[in-house]
Amino acid sequence: MTSSVFFLHMAGAIAMLLWATRLVRTGVERAFGRQLRSGLRRRVDHPFAAMLFGFLMAIGLQSSTAVTLLISSFTGMGLVSGVAGVIIVRGGELGSAVVAKVLSYDMTLLIPVLMLIGAGLYLKTDRRPWHELGRSLIGIAMILLSLELLSTAAGPLRDSQSLPAILNFLSGDPITSFLIAAGVTYLLHSSVAAILLLAALASQEVLPGELGVVMVLGVNLGSSLIAPILTRSAGPAYRAVPLANLLMRGLGSVLLLAAIAMMRPDFGFLGSAPDQQIINGHIAFNLLILIAGLPLSGLTWRISRGLADLSAGTPAVSTPEEISALDPEALDRPKQALANATREAVRMCETIDSMLSRIMEIFEDPTPEAIEELIQQDDRIDKRQNAIKLYLARITEKEMTVEQAHQCQNLLEVCIKLEQAGDVIVRNLIPHVQKKMERQVEFTAEGWRELLDFHNAVMRNARLSFNLLINGDADTARRVISAKDRLRELERETRQRHFNRLRQQTEESIETSSIHLDTVRDLKQINGLLAAIAYPVLEEEGLLRGSRLIKPGKKQKPA
Repeated sequence: MTSSVFFLHMAGAIAMLLWATRLVRTGVERAFGRQLRSGLRRRVDHPFAAMLFGFLMAIGLQSSTAVTLLISSFTGMGLVSGVAGVIIVRGGELGSAVVAKVLSYDMTLLIPVLMLIGAGLYLKTDRRPWHELGRSLIGIAMILLSLELLSTAAGPLRDSQSLPAILNFLSGDPITSFLIAAGVTYLLHSSVAAILLLAALASQEVLPGELGVVMVLGVNLGSSLIAPILTRSAGPAYRAVPLANLLMRGLGSVLLLAAIAMMRPDFGFLGSAPDQQIINGHIAFNLLILIAGLPLSGLTWRISRGLADLSAGTPAVSTPEEISALDPEALDRPKQALANATREAVRMCETIDSMLSRIMEIFEDPTPEAIEELIQQDDRIDKRQNAIKLYLARITEKEMTVEQAHQCQNLLEVCIKLEQAGDVIVRNLIPHVQKKMERQVEFTAEGWRELLDFHNAVMRNARLSFNLLINGDADTARRVISAKDRLRELERETRQRHFNRLRQQTEESIETSSIHLDTVRDLKQINGLLAAIAYPVLEEEGLLRGSRLIKPGKKQKPA
Protein backbone atom coordinates (compact mmCIF):
# COMPACT_ATOMS: atom_id res chain seq x y z
CA MET A 1 0.00 0.00 0.00
CA THR A 2 1.44 3.39 -1.01
CA SER A 3 1.76 6.14 1.58
CA SER A 4 -0.92 8.27 -0.09
CA VAL A 5 -3.43 5.39 -0.02
CA PHE A 6 -2.54 4.63 3.61
CA PHE A 7 -3.14 8.23 4.71
CA LEU A 8 -6.38 8.35 2.73
CA HIS A 9 -7.68 5.22 4.51
CA MET A 10 -6.60 6.52 7.92
CA ALA A 11 -8.13 9.95 7.30
CA GLY A 12 -11.40 8.41 6.17
CA ALA A 13 -11.57 6.12 9.22
CA ILE A 14 -10.78 9.00 11.62
CA ALA A 15 -13.37 11.22 9.91
CA MET A 16 -16.01 8.49 10.33
CA LEU A 17 -15.05 8.09 14.00
CA LEU A 18 -15.38 11.82 14.70
CA TRP A 19 -18.65 12.11 12.80
CA ALA A 20 -20.10 9.04 14.53
CA THR A 21 -19.17 10.42 17.96
CA ARG A 22 -20.92 13.67 17.11
CA LEU A 23 -23.96 11.71 15.87
CA VAL A 24 -24.28 9.88 19.19
CA ARG A 25 -23.88 13.11 21.17
CA THR A 26 -26.49 14.95 19.10
CA GLY A 27 -28.98 12.12 19.46
CA VAL A 28 -28.58 11.91 23.23
CA GLU A 29 -28.79 15.68 23.68
CA ARG A 30 -31.99 15.93 21.65
CA ALA A 31 -33.63 12.84 23.14
CA PHE A 32 -32.69 13.25 26.78
CA GLY A 33 -31.40 16.82 27.09
CA ARG A 34 -34.34 17.97 29.19
CA GLN A 35 -33.98 15.06 31.61
CA LEU A 36 -30.24 15.74 31.89
CA ARG A 37 -30.86 19.34 32.82
CA SER A 38 -33.63 18.66 35.29
CA GLY A 39 -31.57 15.90 36.88
CA LEU A 40 -28.57 18.19 37.01
CA ARG A 41 -30.47 20.77 39.02
CA ARG A 42 -31.82 18.24 41.53
CA ARG A 43 -28.99 15.77 42.07
CA VAL A 44 -25.69 17.59 42.48
CA ASP A 45 -25.95 18.60 46.12
CA HIS A 46 -23.63 15.74 47.17
CA PRO A 47 -20.09 15.23 45.76
CA PHE A 48 -20.68 11.54 45.00
CA ALA A 49 -23.98 12.34 43.25
CA ALA A 50 -22.28 15.07 41.20
CA MET A 51 -19.46 12.73 40.21
CA LEU A 52 -21.89 9.96 39.24
CA PHE A 53 -24.01 12.37 37.22
CA GLY A 54 -20.96 13.54 35.26
CA PHE A 55 -19.92 9.92 34.73
CA LEU A 56 -23.31 9.03 33.23
CA MET A 57 -23.45 12.22 31.14
CA ALA A 58 -20.09 11.41 29.54
CA ILE A 59 -21.22 7.86 28.73
CA GLY A 60 -24.36 9.21 27.08
CA LEU A 61 -22.70 12.10 25.24
CA GLN A 62 -19.55 10.11 24.32
CA SER A 63 -17.45 13.18 25.07
CA SER A 64 -15.91 14.67 28.21
CA THR A 65 -15.45 17.97 26.35
CA ALA A 66 -19.21 18.15 25.75
CA VAL A 67 -19.79 17.62 29.48
CA THR A 68 -17.26 20.34 30.36
CA LEU A 69 -18.81 22.87 27.99
CA LEU A 70 -22.33 22.04 29.15
CA ILE A 71 -21.42 22.38 32.83
CA SER A 72 -19.48 25.60 32.18
CA SER A 73 -22.64 27.14 30.69
CA PHE A 74 -24.68 26.02 33.71
CA THR A 75 -22.20 27.46 36.20
CA GLY A 76 -22.06 30.65 34.14
CA MET A 77 -25.86 31.00 34.38
CA GLY A 78 -25.83 30.19 38.09
CA LEU A 79 -27.71 26.88 37.75
CA VAL A 80 -24.87 24.84 39.29
CA SER A 81 -22.32 25.82 41.95
CA GLY A 82 -18.71 26.06 40.87
CA VAL A 83 -17.45 23.25 43.13
CA ALA A 84 -20.24 20.93 41.94
CA GLY A 85 -19.34 21.80 38.35
CA VAL A 86 -15.70 20.84 38.93
CA ILE A 87 -16.72 17.48 40.46
CA ILE A 88 -19.19 16.75 37.64
CA VAL A 89 -16.44 17.28 35.08
CA ARG A 90 -14.15 14.93 37.02
CA GLY A 91 -16.81 12.23 36.80
CA GLY A 92 -17.25 13.05 33.12
CA GLU A 93 -13.56 12.47 32.40
CA LEU A 94 -13.71 9.03 34.02
CA GLY A 95 -16.92 8.22 32.13
CA SER A 96 -15.27 9.17 28.85
CA ALA A 97 -12.36 6.81 29.65
CA VAL A 98 -14.80 3.98 30.35
CA VAL A 99 -16.51 4.66 27.00
CA ALA A 100 -13.16 4.16 25.26
CA LYS A 101 -12.72 0.87 27.17
CA VAL A 102 -16.13 -0.46 26.11
CA LEU A 103 -15.64 0.52 22.49
CA SER A 104 -12.24 -1.18 22.38
CA TYR A 105 -13.80 -4.65 22.71
CA ASP A 106 -14.46 -6.71 19.60
CA MET A 107 -18.14 -6.03 18.92
CA THR A 108 -18.16 -6.59 15.16
CA LEU A 109 -21.41 -8.56 15.29
CA LEU A 110 -23.16 -5.61 16.94
CA ILE A 111 -22.58 -3.33 13.93
CA PRO A 112 -25.38 -4.73 11.69
CA VAL A 113 -27.70 -5.20 14.69
CA LEU A 114 -27.29 -1.58 15.83
CA MET A 115 -27.62 -0.33 12.26
CA LEU A 116 -30.90 -2.22 11.72
CA ILE A 117 -32.44 -1.17 15.03
CA GLY A 118 -31.21 2.41 14.72
CA ALA A 119 -32.40 2.84 11.14
CA GLY A 120 -35.77 1.33 12.04
CA LEU A 121 -36.27 3.73 14.94
CA TYR A 122 -35.00 6.73 12.98
CA LEU A 123 -37.05 6.14 9.84
CA LYS A 124 -40.24 4.53 11.14
CA THR A 125 -41.16 6.51 14.25
CA ASP A 126 -42.35 10.10 14.62
CA ARG A 127 -41.82 10.29 18.39
CA ARG A 128 -38.77 12.43 18.98
CA PRO A 129 -37.07 10.46 21.80
CA TRP A 130 -37.22 7.21 19.81
CA HIS A 131 -36.21 9.03 16.62
CA GLU A 132 -33.10 10.46 18.30
CA LEU A 133 -32.34 7.15 20.04
CA GLY A 134 -32.21 5.61 16.57
CA ARG A 135 -29.73 8.30 15.53
CA SER A 136 -27.53 7.44 18.54
CA LEU A 137 -27.58 3.70 17.78
CA ILE A 138 -26.54 4.38 14.18
CA GLY A 139 -23.71 6.54 15.57
CA ILE A 140 -22.50 3.76 17.88
CA ALA A 141 -22.52 1.31 14.97
CA MET A 142 -20.49 3.77 12.90
CA ILE A 143 -17.97 4.14 15.76
CA LEU A 144 -17.45 0.37 15.83
CA LEU A 145 -17.17 0.28 12.04
CA SER A 146 -14.64 3.12 12.03
CA LEU A 147 -12.51 1.23 14.57
CA GLU A 148 -12.51 -1.78 12.24
CA LEU A 149 -11.39 0.50 9.41
CA LEU A 150 -8.65 2.02 11.60
CA SER A 151 -7.33 -1.41 12.54
CA THR A 152 -7.34 -2.57 8.91
CA ALA A 153 -5.66 0.62 7.69
CA ALA A 154 -2.95 0.39 10.37
CA GLY A 155 -2.10 -3.25 9.54
CA PRO A 156 0.48 -2.53 6.79
CA LEU A 157 2.49 -0.36 9.23
CA ARG A 158 3.88 -3.54 10.80
CA ASP A 159 5.92 -4.13 7.63
CA SER A 160 7.17 -0.54 7.41
CA GLN A 161 10.95 -0.21 7.32
CA SER A 162 11.05 3.39 8.58
CA LEU A 163 8.61 2.89 11.48
CA PRO A 164 11.10 1.26 13.91
CA ALA A 165 13.43 4.26 13.65
CA ILE A 166 10.57 6.66 14.36
CA LEU A 167 9.37 4.62 17.34
CA ASN A 168 12.91 4.35 18.73
CA PHE A 169 13.24 8.11 18.56
CA LEU A 170 9.86 8.71 20.24
CA SER A 171 10.55 6.08 22.90
CA GLY A 172 13.77 7.89 23.80
CA ASP A 173 12.08 11.31 23.82
CA PRO A 174 8.91 11.09 25.98
CA ILE A 175 8.38 14.87 25.93
CA THR A 176 8.09 14.94 22.12
CA SER A 177 5.76 11.92 22.19
CA PHE A 178 3.67 13.61 24.89
CA LEU A 179 3.35 16.86 22.90
CA ILE A 180 2.55 15.09 19.62
CA ALA A 181 -0.28 13.18 21.31
CA ALA A 182 -1.58 16.41 22.88
CA GLY A 183 -1.53 18.20 19.52
CA VAL A 184 -3.29 15.38 17.68
CA THR A 185 -5.97 15.18 20.38
CA TYR A 186 -6.63 18.89 20.18
CA LEU A 187 -6.97 18.67 16.39
CA LEU A 188 -9.39 15.74 16.74
CA HIS A 189 -11.30 17.55 19.54
CA SER A 190 -12.01 14.14 21.07
CA SER A 191 -10.05 12.16 23.68
CA VAL A 192 -12.16 9.08 22.92
CA ALA A 193 -11.15 9.20 19.25
CA ALA A 194 -7.47 9.77 20.14
CA ILE A 195 -7.34 6.88 22.65
CA LEU A 196 -9.09 4.51 20.25
CA LEU A 197 -6.64 5.53 17.51
CA LEU A 198 -3.68 4.71 19.77
CA ALA A 199 -5.30 1.41 20.78
CA ALA A 200 -5.90 0.50 17.13
CA LEU A 201 -2.23 1.12 16.32
CA ALA A 202 -1.14 -0.88 19.37
CA SER A 203 -3.43 -3.80 18.48
CA GLN A 204 -1.54 -4.14 15.18
CA GLU A 205 1.77 -4.23 17.10
CA VAL A 206 2.71 -0.87 15.63
CA LEU A 207 2.81 1.08 18.91
CA PRO A 208 4.62 -0.30 22.02
CA GLY A 209 2.69 -0.21 25.29
CA GLU A 210 5.27 1.93 27.15
CA LEU A 211 5.23 4.61 24.48
CA GLY A 212 1.45 4.35 24.25
CA VAL A 213 1.02 5.10 27.96
CA VAL A 214 3.20 8.21 27.64
CA MET A 215 1.07 9.33 24.69
CA VAL A 216 -2.08 8.68 26.76
CA LEU A 217 -0.87 11.41 29.13
CA GLY A 218 -0.48 13.71 26.12
CA VAL A 219 -4.03 12.85 25.05
CA ASN A 220 -5.31 13.98 28.44
CA LEU A 221 -3.39 17.26 28.22
CA GLY A 222 -4.69 17.94 24.70
CA SER A 223 -8.25 17.10 25.72
CA SER A 224 -8.08 19.41 28.75
CA LEU A 225 -7.04 22.33 26.47
CA ILE A 226 -10.08 22.11 24.18
CA ALA A 227 -12.76 23.61 26.46
CA PRO A 228 -10.63 26.54 27.79
CA ILE A 229 -9.74 27.54 24.23
CA LEU A 230 -13.34 27.23 23.01
CA THR A 231 -14.56 29.44 25.91
CA ARG A 232 -11.70 31.96 25.80
CA SER A 233 -14.05 34.83 24.82
CA ALA A 234 -16.72 34.00 27.40
CA GLY A 235 -17.22 35.68 30.74
CA PRO A 236 -15.22 34.61 33.84
CA ALA A 237 -18.11 32.59 35.27
CA TYR A 238 -18.23 30.48 32.10
CA ARG A 239 -14.46 29.97 31.85
CA ALA A 240 -13.74 28.89 35.43
CA VAL A 241 -14.81 25.22 35.14
CA PRO A 242 -12.76 24.54 31.96
CA LEU A 243 -9.76 26.21 33.62
CA ALA A 244 -10.24 24.07 36.74
CA ASN A 245 -10.25 20.95 34.56
CA LEU A 246 -7.06 22.13 32.88
CA LEU A 247 -5.42 22.67 36.29
CA MET A 248 -6.33 19.17 37.49
CA ARG A 249 -6.07 17.05 34.36
CA GLY A 250 -3.47 19.01 32.42
CA LEU A 251 -1.16 19.62 35.36
CA GLY A 252 -1.66 16.04 36.53
CA SER A 253 -0.56 14.67 33.16
CA VAL A 254 2.61 16.79 33.22
CA LEU A 255 3.50 15.70 36.78
CA LEU A 256 2.89 12.04 35.97
CA LEU A 257 5.00 12.33 32.82
CA ALA A 258 7.88 13.65 34.94
CA ALA A 259 7.44 10.75 37.40
CA ILE A 260 7.49 8.17 34.57
CA ALA A 261 10.60 9.75 33.03
CA MET A 262 12.44 9.52 36.36
CA MET A 263 11.29 6.08 37.59
CA ARG A 264 10.76 4.18 34.31
CA PRO A 265 8.07 1.87 35.81
CA ASP A 266 6.91 -1.43 34.33
CA PHE A 267 3.41 -1.09 32.88
CA GLY A 268 2.69 -4.81 32.92
CA PHE A 269 0.13 -4.30 35.69
CA LEU A 270 -2.05 -2.40 33.18
CA GLY A 271 -2.40 -5.45 30.91
CA SER A 272 -0.46 -7.99 28.92
CA ALA A 273 -1.19 -6.48 25.47
CA PRO A 274 -0.13 -2.96 24.36
CA ASP A 275 -3.69 -1.91 23.46
CA GLN A 276 -4.91 -3.01 26.93
CA GLN A 277 -2.15 -0.98 28.57
CA ILE A 278 -3.24 2.11 26.65
CA ILE A 279 -6.95 1.79 27.49
CA ASN A 280 -6.39 0.78 31.11
CA GLY A 281 -3.73 3.47 31.54
CA HIS A 282 -6.25 6.07 30.40
CA ILE A 283 -8.82 4.85 32.93
CA ALA A 284 -6.22 4.62 35.73
CA PHE A 285 -5.01 8.17 35.10
CA ASN A 286 -8.52 9.68 35.23
CA LEU A 287 -9.42 7.60 38.29
CA LEU A 288 -6.27 8.89 40.01
CA ILE A 289 -7.11 12.51 39.12
CA LEU A 290 -10.68 11.97 40.36
CA ILE A 291 -9.56 10.58 43.73
CA ALA A 292 -6.89 13.26 44.20
CA GLY A 293 -9.13 16.02 42.88
CA LEU A 294 -12.24 15.49 45.02
CA PRO A 295 -10.77 16.98 48.23
CA LEU A 296 -9.10 19.75 46.20
CA SER A 297 -12.21 20.76 44.25
CA GLY A 298 -12.96 23.83 46.36
CA LEU A 299 -9.39 25.12 46.18
CA THR A 300 -9.16 24.40 42.45
CA TRP A 301 -12.43 26.26 41.82
CA ARG A 302 -11.24 29.34 43.72
CA ILE A 303 -7.92 29.40 41.87
CA SER A 304 -9.55 28.93 38.45
CA ARG A 305 -12.17 31.59 39.17
CA GLY A 306 -9.40 33.97 40.18
CA LEU A 307 -7.51 33.22 36.98
CA ALA A 308 -10.67 33.75 34.92
CA ASP A 309 -11.34 37.11 36.62
CA LEU A 310 -7.71 38.14 36.16
CA SER A 311 -7.71 37.33 32.44
CA ALA A 312 -11.02 39.14 31.98
CA GLY A 313 -9.57 42.25 33.60
CA THR A 314 -7.13 42.71 30.71
CA PRO A 315 -8.95 42.62 27.36
CA ALA A 316 -7.12 40.71 24.67
CA VAL A 317 -7.91 43.35 22.07
CA SER A 318 -8.33 46.99 22.95
CA THR A 319 -10.80 48.92 20.82
CA PRO A 320 -10.57 52.68 20.49
CA GLU A 321 -13.18 54.67 22.36
CA GLU A 322 -15.91 56.01 20.08
CA ILE A 323 -15.86 59.77 19.72
CA SER A 324 -19.21 61.28 20.69
CA ALA A 325 -20.92 63.69 18.30
CA LEU A 326 -22.43 65.56 21.28
CA ASP A 327 -20.12 68.57 21.10
CA PRO A 328 -20.80 70.84 24.12
CA GLU A 329 -19.39 73.83 22.26
CA ALA A 330 -22.31 73.62 19.79
CA LEU A 331 -24.96 74.11 22.49
CA ASP A 332 -25.11 77.84 21.77
CA ARG A 333 -26.16 76.97 18.20
CA PRO A 334 -29.36 74.88 18.59
CA LYS A 335 -29.49 73.94 14.90
CA GLN A 336 -25.99 72.46 15.00
CA ALA A 337 -26.59 70.88 18.41
CA LEU A 338 -29.75 69.14 17.18
CA ALA A 339 -27.81 67.82 14.19
CA ASN A 340 -25.20 66.41 16.60
CA ALA A 341 -27.90 64.72 18.70
CA THR A 342 -29.43 63.26 15.52
CA ARG A 343 -26.05 61.77 14.58
CA GLU A 344 -25.86 60.04 17.97
CA ALA A 345 -29.44 58.77 17.55
CA VAL A 346 -28.44 57.29 14.18
CA ARG A 347 -25.64 55.44 15.97
CA MET A 348 -28.24 54.03 18.33
CA CYS A 349 -30.19 52.86 15.28
CA GLU A 350 -27.10 51.11 13.93
CA THR A 351 -26.61 49.26 17.23
CA ILE A 352 -30.27 48.22 17.35
CA ASP A 353 -29.97 47.02 13.75
CA SER A 354 -26.95 44.90 14.70
CA MET A 355 -28.67 43.42 17.77
CA LEU A 356 -31.91 42.68 15.94
CA SER A 357 -30.19 41.13 12.94
CA ARG A 358 -28.15 38.76 15.15
CA ILE A 359 -30.90 37.56 17.50
CA MET A 360 -32.11 34.77 15.18
CA GLU A 361 -28.53 33.56 14.65
CA ILE A 362 -28.24 33.29 18.44
CA PHE A 363 -31.52 31.35 18.57
CA GLU A 364 -30.01 28.85 16.13
CA ASP A 365 -26.52 28.73 17.66
CA PRO A 366 -26.64 30.11 21.21
CA THR A 367 -23.22 30.74 22.73
CA PRO A 368 -22.35 32.59 25.95
CA GLU A 369 -20.05 34.88 23.95
CA ALA A 370 -22.80 35.98 21.55
CA ILE A 371 -25.27 36.57 24.38
CA GLU A 372 -22.72 38.59 26.34
CA GLU A 373 -22.00 40.71 23.26
CA LEU A 374 -25.71 41.60 22.88
CA ILE A 375 -25.87 42.59 26.54
CA GLN A 376 -22.84 44.84 26.09
CA GLN A 377 -24.44 46.44 23.03
CA ASP A 378 -27.56 47.19 25.07
CA ASP A 379 -25.39 48.79 27.74
CA ARG A 380 -23.90 51.05 25.05
CA ILE A 381 -27.41 51.99 23.91
CA ASP A 382 -28.40 52.90 27.48
CA LYS A 383 -25.31 55.09 27.93
CA ARG A 384 -25.83 56.80 24.58
CA GLN A 385 -29.49 57.45 25.31
CA ASN A 386 -28.68 59.01 28.68
CA ALA A 387 -26.03 61.20 27.07
CA ILE A 388 -28.46 62.36 24.37
CA LYS A 389 -31.18 63.14 26.94
CA LEU A 390 -28.80 65.29 28.98
CA TYR A 391 -27.55 67.01 25.83
CA LEU A 392 -31.10 67.76 24.63
CA ALA A 393 -32.00 69.09 28.08
CA ARG A 394 -29.11 71.56 27.85
CA ILE A 395 -30.24 72.62 24.37
CA THR A 396 -33.69 73.54 25.69
CA GLU A 397 -32.06 76.04 27.99
CA LYS A 398 -31.10 78.05 24.90
CA GLU A 399 -33.42 80.15 22.81
CA MET A 400 -34.96 78.00 20.08
CA THR A 401 -37.59 78.38 17.44
CA VAL A 402 -40.88 76.50 17.76
CA GLU A 403 -39.76 74.14 15.02
CA GLN A 404 -36.47 73.41 16.82
CA ALA A 405 -38.28 72.78 20.12
CA HIS A 406 -40.62 70.37 18.33
CA GLN A 407 -37.62 68.59 16.74
CA CYS A 408 -35.94 68.35 20.14
CA GLN A 409 -39.02 66.71 21.70
CA ASN A 410 -39.40 64.28 18.80
CA LEU A 411 -35.72 63.29 18.98
CA LEU A 412 -36.07 62.63 22.71
CA GLU A 413 -39.06 60.34 22.03
CA VAL A 414 -37.11 58.48 19.34
CA CYS A 415 -34.21 57.81 21.72
CA ILE A 416 -36.59 56.50 24.37
CA LYS A 417 -38.19 54.12 21.84
CA LEU A 418 -34.78 52.88 20.67
CA GLU A 419 -33.67 52.23 24.24
CA GLN A 420 -36.91 50.31 24.91
CA ALA A 421 -36.37 48.21 21.77
CA GLY A 422 -32.90 47.26 23.03
CA ASP A 423 -34.40 46.29 26.38
CA VAL A 424 -36.93 44.00 24.69
CA ILE A 425 -34.12 42.21 22.86
CA VAL A 426 -32.02 41.68 26.00
CA ARG A 427 -34.69 41.26 28.68
CA ASN A 428 -37.25 39.29 26.64
CA LEU A 429 -35.69 37.61 23.62
CA ILE A 430 -32.42 36.55 25.30
CA PRO A 431 -34.34 34.71 28.08
CA HIS A 432 -36.24 32.86 25.34
CA VAL A 433 -32.88 31.76 23.90
CA GLN A 434 -31.70 30.63 27.34
CA LYS A 435 -34.96 28.76 27.93
CA LYS A 436 -34.50 26.97 24.61
CA MET A 437 -30.92 26.07 25.64
CA GLU A 438 -31.99 24.78 29.06
CA ARG A 439 -34.83 22.66 27.68
CA GLN A 440 -32.77 21.43 24.71
CA VAL A 441 -35.74 21.78 22.35
CA GLU A 442 -35.90 22.65 18.67
CA PHE A 443 -38.53 24.45 16.60
CA THR A 444 -40.26 22.52 13.85
CA ALA A 445 -38.92 23.27 10.36
CA GLU A 446 -42.17 25.07 9.51
CA GLY A 447 -42.23 26.99 12.80
CA TRP A 448 -38.60 28.10 12.35
CA ARG A 449 -39.34 29.34 8.80
CA GLU A 450 -42.30 31.32 10.14
CA LEU A 451 -40.13 32.94 12.80
CA LEU A 452 -37.47 33.79 10.23
CA ASP A 453 -40.08 35.30 7.87
CA PHE A 454 -41.58 37.33 10.73
CA HIS A 455 -38.13 38.48 11.81
CA ASN A 456 -37.22 39.48 8.24
CA ALA A 457 -40.39 41.56 8.02
CA VAL A 458 -39.49 43.32 11.29
CA MET A 459 -35.95 43.97 10.00
CA ARG A 460 -37.29 45.56 6.79
CA ASN A 461 -39.67 47.77 8.77
CA ALA A 462 -36.95 48.72 11.25
CA ARG A 463 -34.61 49.91 8.50
CA LEU A 464 -37.40 51.97 6.93
CA SER A 465 -37.97 53.58 10.33
CA PHE A 466 -34.27 54.31 10.79
CA ASN A 467 -34.21 56.11 7.43
CA LEU A 468 -36.80 58.55 8.75
CA LEU A 469 -34.28 59.99 11.18
CA ILE A 470 -32.25 61.16 8.21
CA ASN A 471 -34.75 62.05 5.51
CA GLY A 472 -38.01 62.80 7.42
CA ASP A 473 -39.86 61.72 4.27
CA ALA A 474 -43.66 61.51 4.59
CA ASP A 475 -43.93 58.78 1.94
CA THR A 476 -41.45 56.61 3.86
CA ALA A 477 -43.42 57.26 7.06
CA ARG A 478 -46.63 56.07 5.36
CA ARG A 479 -44.84 52.91 4.22
CA VAL A 480 -43.68 52.26 7.80
CA ILE A 481 -47.24 52.45 9.17
CA SER A 482 -48.61 50.35 6.31
CA ALA A 483 -45.94 47.75 7.01
CA LYS A 484 -46.93 47.79 10.67
CA ASP A 485 -50.51 46.93 9.70
CA ARG A 486 -49.31 44.13 7.43
CA LEU A 487 -47.18 42.75 10.25
CA ARG A 488 -50.27 42.59 12.45
CA GLU A 489 -51.92 40.37 9.84
CA LEU A 490 -48.78 38.27 9.53
CA GLU A 491 -48.79 37.77 13.29
CA ARG A 492 -52.39 36.46 13.16
CA GLU A 493 -51.48 34.05 10.36
CA THR A 494 -48.37 32.85 12.21
CA ARG A 495 -50.32 32.22 15.41
CA GLN A 496 -53.05 30.37 13.51
CA ARG A 497 -50.55 28.06 11.79
CA HIS A 498 -48.86 27.41 15.12
CA PHE A 499 -52.17 26.48 16.76
CA ASN A 500 -52.93 24.15 13.85
CA ARG A 501 -49.65 22.31 14.52
CA LEU A 502 -50.57 22.06 18.20
CA ARG A 503 -53.91 20.48 17.27
CA GLN A 504 -52.01 17.94 15.19
CA GLN A 505 -50.01 17.03 18.33
CA THR A 506 -46.67 17.90 16.71
CA GLU A 507 -44.24 17.20 19.56
CA GLU A 508 -41.74 19.92 18.65
CA SER A 509 -44.57 22.49 18.49
CA ILE A 510 -45.81 21.48 21.94
CA GLU A 511 -42.30 21.68 23.43
CA THR A 512 -41.54 25.10 21.92
CA SER A 513 -45.04 26.62 21.95
CA SER A 514 -44.49 29.27 24.62
CA ILE A 515 -41.06 30.21 23.22
CA HIS A 516 -42.49 30.50 19.67
CA LEU A 517 -45.48 32.65 20.66
CA ASP A 518 -43.50 34.87 23.05
CA THR A 519 -40.83 35.46 20.38
CA VAL A 520 -43.47 36.57 17.86
CA ARG A 521 -45.03 38.85 20.48
CA ASP A 522 -41.71 40.49 21.37
CA LEU A 523 -40.66 40.96 17.74
CA LYS A 524 -44.01 42.66 17.14
CA GLN A 525 -43.42 44.90 20.17
CA ILE A 526 -40.02 45.92 18.78
CA ASN A 527 -41.65 46.68 15.43
CA GLY A 528 -44.24 48.86 17.16
CA LEU A 529 -41.61 50.80 19.08
CA LEU A 530 -39.57 51.49 15.95
CA ALA A 531 -42.62 52.29 13.83
CA ALA A 532 -43.46 55.07 16.31
CA ILE A 533 -40.59 57.04 14.74
CA ALA A 534 -42.96 57.65 11.80
CA TYR A 535 -45.72 59.32 13.84
CA PRO A 536 -44.12 62.76 14.27
CA VAL A 537 -43.41 62.91 10.52
CA LEU A 538 -47.02 62.05 9.64
CA GLU A 539 -48.36 64.42 12.29
CA GLU A 540 -46.30 67.27 10.88
CA GLU A 541 -47.75 66.59 7.43
CA GLY A 542 -51.30 66.41 8.83
CA LEU A 543 -51.59 62.73 7.84
CA LEU A 544 -52.23 61.27 11.30
CA ARG A 545 -55.68 60.68 12.76
CA GLY A 546 -56.23 61.52 16.38
CA SER A 547 -57.83 58.19 17.35
CA ARG A 548 -58.92 54.85 15.90
CA LEU A 549 -62.07 54.87 18.07
CA ILE A 550 -65.45 55.28 16.38
CA LYS A 551 -67.29 58.36 17.59
CA PRO A 552 -70.47 57.74 19.65
CA GLY A 553 -73.61 57.53 17.53
CA LYS A 554 -71.77 56.24 14.45
CA LYS A 555 -71.68 52.62 13.36
CA GLN A 556 -68.83 51.09 11.49
CA LYS A 557 -69.73 50.03 7.99
CA PRO A 558 -69.36 46.30 7.37
CA ALA A 559 -66.28 45.39 5.38
